[in-house]
Amino acid sequence: MRWEQQRVKPPVGGAPELPLELPEPPPRSGGRAGLRLPEPVPIEAGTAEAYAIEIHAKSIINRVPGESQVPFRWTVNPYRGCGHACRYCFARRTHTYLDLDAGHDFDSKIVVKVNAGTLLRKELAGSRWAGEPIAMGTNTDPYQRAEGRYRLMREIIAELRDRANPFSILTKGTLILRDVDLIVQAAEVAPVSVAVSVGSVDERLWRAVEPGAPSPQRRLDVVRRFADTGIGCSVLMAPILPGLSDAPEQIDATVRALAEAGAANVTPLLLHLRPGAREWFRAWLQREHPKLVPSYARLYREGSYLPQSYQREVLALVADAKRRHGIGSSRQPAFRDVGAGAARSAAEEEGVRQLSLL
Repeated sequence: MRWEQQRVKPPVGGAPELPLELPEPPPRSGGRAGLRLPEPVPIEAGTAEAYAIEIHAKSIINRVPGESQVPFRWTVNPYRGCGHACRYCFARRTHTYLDLDAGHDFDSKIVVKVNAGTLLRKELAGSRWAGEPIAMGTNTDPYQRAEGRYRLMREIIAELRDRANPFSILTKGTLILRDVDLIVQAAEVAPVSVAVSVGSVDERLWRAVEPGAPSPQRRLDVVRRFADTGIGCSVLMAPILPGLSDAPEQIDATVRALAEAGAANVTPLLLHLRPGAREWFRAWLQREHPKLVPSYARLYREGSYLPQSYQREVLALVADAKRRHGIGSSRQPAFRDVGAGAARSAAEEEGVRQLSLL
């Protein structure tokens, strides 16, 4: 795929080949040198400076690699990069495949697949498409603030509704409320699942680690709204941060708030730190919580994942809180449970693996 050929107004001339849904490059690769990106367009987003890199993608439905442990096979991601600017985001490294950095560029240079709706209509109508569930929100948030300008998700949901194609959405973005009408219509003709990510209801922590995302209280409003529609809303309680949101009283407060909002199910995930996210998060930790740096070095000395003993302890706290506040282990009806659980979808392989370690 050629970046220069994906501009909204493609110019004459060529550019290096570059698949948009990029596989991870070989370990020795430092990225893809010599790329010429389309000129960024200023947008309003969750950071002080934010730009859209508008492209015409060649495909929009992406197949998950067969070796992946995630509970879905197909995804749609209309954006790359995310204005929510979460310090810990596991997708940060993917920006380096575009010769952009995993830090500020990931937060402020958002790749926008402006033809996502048109492409989806074509691919859903293709003879090779079997109508399988599609997961959204698996890489970067489809309801980040750039969506307010580009409105790609509204087109996407309308196409899925018109084809009665099952789908799931995971988001931190309250902009999903704009599309409640379409999501309800889609749920009348196909299985639909909605989940919201709320790692903690601590407002100070939210401002520090998710500076571009809506507040936890506003996300709880999304849970309430979808509970009222009858579709229901699951919650991904993620990530739980060692030393910052893992105390028993913090976990209890979060689970209590989720229960009061009407969460259908709560799936906890602990912080995992991939390369790209690891460096960005550690730099923030060093600035804001230097006393925690030695603890994190010890906890993550084996790599991206926390020790199993620590995981068991924290997940047990969440399980106890769920029992206290009436969130049982029973799932929503199967016809609403697209992709074997929308709440786990955004964790992708890393989060699923972390839970499976137990």
